[in-house]
Amino acid sequence: MKVKYILASVLATAMLSSCNDFLDPQSEGTPTTTKYFVNDNQAIDAIDGLYSPIHQEGLFGREMFWEQGAACDVVWGRTRGYSDLATFKYTGDESPLKTTYNNLMQVISRSNWVIEKLLEKKSSTTLTAIETRSLGEAYFMRAFAHFYIAYRYGTDKQGVPFTRYEDYPGGYDNSIPKQQTSVVDNYKYIIEDLDNAVENLPKFEEYSADDRGRAHKAAAVAYKAKVYAYWATWDKSQWQNVITMVNSLENDYGRDLAPEFDDVFSSDFSKFWTKEYLFGIAGNGGDTPGGSEFPGIVLENKGWGIYNGWGQNKPSYDIYEEMVKDGENNARIKRSLLEYGQEFEFFGQKRKFYSSSDIEAGFMINKYMDAFKYENADKAGYVSTNGDWPTSRVNLPLIRFADMLLLRAEAYLASGKADLATADLNRIRTRSHLTPIAGTATWTDLYHERRCELAFEFSDHLYDIKRWYHSGAEEIKELASKELNAHPRVRHYTDRSKWDCKEVSVGDYEDYKNKAQYQDYMIAFPYPSTEITKSGGALKQNEGYTK
Repeated sequence: MKVKYILASVLATAMLSSCNDFLDPQSEGTPTTTKYFVNDNQAIDAIDGLYSPIHQEGLFGREMFWEQGAACDVVWGRTRGYSDLATFKYTGDESPLKTTYNNLMQVISRSNWVIEKLLEKKSSTTLTAIETRSLGEAYFMRAFAHFYIAYRYGTDKQGVPFTRYEDYPGGYDNSIPKQQTSVVDNYKYIIEDLDNAVENLPKFEEYSADDRGRAHKAAAVAYKAKVYAYWATWDKSQWQNVITMVNSLENDYGRDLAPEFDDVFSSDFSKFWTKEYLFGIAGNGGDTPGGSEFPGIVLENKGWGIYNGWGQNKPSYDIYEEMVKDGENNARIKRSLLEYGQEFEFFGQKRKFYSSSDIEAGFMINKYMDAFKYENADKAGYVSTNGDWPTSRVNLPLIRFADMLLLRAEAYLASGKADLATADLNRIRTRSHLTPIAGTATWTDLYHERRCELAFEFSDHLYDIKRWYHSGAEEIKELASKELNAHPRVRHYTDRSKWDCKEVSVGDYEDYKNKAQYQDYMIAFPYPSTEITKSGGALKQNEGYTK
């Protein structure tokens, strides 16, 4: 079956080759091509170049997930040299942190240039429908990248570097982006960009099959909800804006939960674009793969001799323990992780899970495994035929409607409306055939639902517990503090080659044991030292990381 959506087809080429020359600036704000946007195809090419980095290993393909080791839901699965990321001993110069920072800043820079040029054209002529959409996509991608920089590096005491090219009437002067006074200033800019995105983008339903996966109005509204929720870390009044945005997603855009939890992670094209979809990385396999390589990264190392999995990012016993509170073999836990002896399908064979990865955890992420079940899954186009680029036919969610319901429930709890929070949490639980919450929801219920529902997605569980630690709500702060200061546990098997091995113990994960006590300043990462040097000292290091 031919793939018909942008993030798996158009960008497959972009991911496997360098970007067009115009997207490789010689220096900040100085692209190699001086005349552009003379036709719709050029606008499409420009926007595709903004999307492609988020697929790649340096962002949501892998690097963004390493930092999650500081929470207790995932462990490396293979020995890695990133212990600082899991022990709160950040320097900012860890390879994944440097890579993600630079790649996100690159997306901002490229988006800036596209916006500047399209606004210049708009000032003298009417943009085509494609150009108008492209302008909306560029606003969206600038907000998207800016958001992931802002909350990870910004605080109420110090914001992150950001500038808009369109604010320079004579053209951007190639100056170092200004570091904002507070992350709240960054959030204001992000909201402005998302508002502009909503104004210019089509609705998801207005896209043809060929263009599914592009930014759309509801995706921008969803990120507004997320921004306001993170803004609420510093200003509790923003919770009302979260409620307003999620209400809009339901009432104005018809977003809702998929009928079944499994549907969100299905390789069946008929279930690929449910009402729950908001924005993510759509993937595919075959000879021209596209999407995120994360499904292959989390697959068992060397894929039991059938396919080249990488054996990284394994579930901990801690997240299993949390999920099993809803009952063994419940729908959500079965879709989310594999444990020893659990039956699954792999390349047309029914198997019982066991693991021989370098460092055993006793589990494997199962959310993205549906495409691997088919006989000849690689030849049939479900998984990549290139084992070194192990993409698969799956939507890797970055934001989905369940996330929105969870944020609205959190907003209701923060606003003293526990009854409304209960209704939202029970919608999620009922969808997975779990027993509804009896009585009214508590912060403990919110913690459990958000942790279990979104496990192994880049909803950023680590930052969830960091912001809860700062929330002022004692109940959830205590839960967050416990996890932030804990060491993840795993299952140890005496005979790892047998799925039915009964000799098993639970103990600390063997890597990165020396964890520092969590402190307030750790809510933000330190900037890479190279960025501070390049700025000539204009970029100030975050509090707590200076020597």
